[in-house]
Amino acid sequence: MQDAIEKFAIFGGVEWGEIDTSKPAFELIEKLILEDYRYIRNDITQLTGGMPLYHSILTGIALGDGKTHTAYKRANISQEVGDKAVEELCEIGIIKLKKSNKSSDKLYFSSPFLRFWFAFISPLFKGIKEGNFTEVKERFTNRQSEFINLIFTQLSHEFLKLSLKSKGLLQCSSYWDDENELDIYAKTKDKKTIIGSTKYINSKIKKSELTKLQQIAQKLDIKADIFVIFSKKGFSNELKSLKNENLKLYTVKNLKTMVE
Repeated sequence: MQDAIEKFAIFGGVEWGEIDTSKPAFELIEKLILEDYRYIRNDITQLTGGMPLYHSILTGIALGDGKTHTAYKRANISQEVGDKAVEELCEIGIIKLKKSNKSSDKLYFSSPFLRFWFAFISPLFKGIKEGNFTEVKERFTNRQSEFINLIFTQLSHEFLKLSLKSKGLLQCSSYWDDENELDIYAKTKDKKTIIGSTKYINSKIKKSELTKLQQIAQKLDIKADIFVIFSKKGFSNELKSLKNENLKLYTVKNLKTMVE
C-alpha cells in the first residue's frame, strides 16, 4: 500500500494505460516522464497557455504549503496579480481553492501528476532538456516524504469518510490559521469532534505527537472527543498502549480497505 500511495502521488490523474508500479519510483519517472518531457510539456503548455506567471504560481503551490500568500511570495508577485491568476487557473481546472476565514486561502491541484510536474519537472526544465536528470533525482529524493504527505493526508480523509460513515460524518478536512494547523478536523452528526495528524516519515510516531494535538486543541479551545493519528511506519509502544475509543491509530495498511 505504501508503494501504491507513492506512485499515486506521482502518476495520479494520468491516462497512460497500465503503469508497472513494481518498478522503483525514479525509474518510472525517468522512463515515462523525463524521456518524454517534450511531449508532456506540450500538453501542459496547451493547458496553461504557456504563461510564465501561471507556471511560477503553480510551482509555488507545488513546493509550498498551498497557502496563497506563500505561493505569491515564491512567485514574487502581488496579491492582486496572484488572485486574478488563481481565478483563471481555477476556471481552467488545474487547481481548486479552499477558503479560510482565519488565514490565507489554500490551493490544491486537481490531479497529483500536475502537482508533481510543477514541483519537480517544470522548474528544472533546462537540465532535463539537455538530458541531465541529476537535479530532478536529487530534489525528488530529498523532498519525497514531505511531498507525499499531502496525498497521505487526503487519502486519510477519504478513509475516515468511509470508516465513520455509520457515525454520520458531517465534514472531514484540514484546519489552519496563521499559527496552527491540523491535518484532520472532522465532526459527526452526534456532535463529536475529531482532530488528528498524518505523518509520512520513516520513523515510528511517539506519544509527543498526541501531546502536540492536545495542546493545539487547548489553544484553539476545541473539545476534541477523538484523536486520530495516521503513520507511515507505525507507533511507539508507549503510544500504542494509550489506544482506546478516544485515540485511533492507523498505518498505511489500514488504507488498503479503500481499495478493497
